[in-house]
Amino acid sequence: MDATGVDALLLSVGADLPYLTGYEAMPLERVTMLVVPRDDDAALVVPRLEAPRVVEQPDVFTVVAWDETDDPLALIAGLVGRGAGSVGIGERTWARFVLGLQEALPDTRFRSATDVMAPLRMQKDAAEIERLETAAHAVDRVAAEMHDRPFGGRTESDIHRELAARILEHGHQRVNFAIVGSGPNGASPHHEAGERLIGDGDVIVCDFGGTMQGYCSDITRVFVVGEPTTEVRDVYAVLFEAQEAGVRAATTTTTCESVDAAARAVIDGAGFGEYFVHRTGHGIGLEEHEEPYIVAGNRQPLEPGHAFSIEPGIYFPGRFGMRLEDIVVAADAGPRRLNEASRELAVVA
Repeated sequence: MDATGVDALLLSVGADLPYLTGYEAMPLERVTMLVVPRDDDAALVVPRLEAPRVVEQPDVFTVVAWDETDDPLALIAGLVGRGAGSVGIGERTWARFVLGLQEALPDTRFRSATDVMAPLRMQKDAAEIERLETAAHAVDRVAAEMHDRPFGGRTESDIHRELAARILEHGHQRVNFAIVGSGPNGASPHHEAGERLIGDGDVIVCDFGGTMQGYCSDITRVFVVGEPTTEVRDVYAVLFEAQEAGVRAATTTTTCESVDAAARAVIDGAGFGEYFVHRTGHGIGLEEHEEPYIVAGNRQPLEPGHAFSIEPGIYFPGRFGMRLEDIVVAADAGPRRLNEASRELAVVA
């Protein structure tokens, strides 16, 4: 905070609050906010009816419970103090609270708390990496089990429900997403599973993950019903090599945009560049998408402990799409891939 000139942090809903306190606020019209002054003790302002959910940690923060007839924004502004020149506020904070605090602190400049929090959260310690690895291995098992499951004659929604159930069966507390895009729907990277019936020859993109012990998983594998065509095999071979190139490039001190460029170069070289329509990856931790982002223009160098996805994709509108994704951790010894499920094109019934 001193280095970035932030006098106080205001953290509400989102991952920054549980990162610092272990408490996850419910997204309510009743504000919960951690106030972290640069030169004073932290205080967690919480509705009184929510206070029993807080595990108090007096050596970390005090709990300030507010009643229904109180003005919590005035209370928060008082804890910040009118002398605060610059306040970092969580990017997920509801606009109604931001606007109210701006009115209560008219001489304070509001900026994103990400300036302070992102460098901290990007740098995963050994315990965080262990949790990410445990979650990754759980979805690895789901992916492996799906190799033996029939896809043909079932709807995307049916496969979606099975993926979600298996994610929970393997120890996740929450399912964050289970994308199933078959045939032409696979060309939409974030397709919402529907009632399309999967048929012979269909290529199916399955991208799924959840939250386990507070940390997220995220994996994408490609399935095809019946013997794949030569075109499908050839395109998948390009995708496979693009992902390998991205993982190999993800060494410490290498910039995020260079990792993106390494994966993209393979797809460009095969003539499919226009069909790779998104960044190569995103950071992962308490949230399924967080910094660092593996994208052109991001000159952030990778550092030990950075965890992120490598997930190039190739999408032919109206025909089919494919994406291959693993979670990788940057380390001094070289990139460490957390997912171990087979990356081969999965041929299913």
